[in-house]
Amino acid sequence: MDMRALMKQAQQMQQQMQETQEQLALREVTAEVAGGQVVAVMNGRHQLVSLTIRPETVDPQDVEFLQDLVVSAVNEAVKVQKLIQIAC
Repeated sequence: MDMRALMKQAQQMQQQMQETQEQLALREVTAEVAGGQVVAVMNGRHQLVSLTIRPETVDPQDVEFLQDLVVSAVNEAVKVQKLIQIAC
């Protein structure tokens, strides 16, 4: 294999990788915990796009429970996003 062909192949692979990364950045992943009490949506850049908390989930006497649910929802969204990236 000559060097020019090898360089061309490497450039094509680099371009395909960049296109895949751009497509992944546009994807959104939704994760729900506690039966949908807390819902986290993340994009492919691992940015939290939205966080929804059902009003009945908020208990001023148990803020720690709500905090745990938020952490769980965000972590679940990150986990799913990573699996998508591995699959691509």
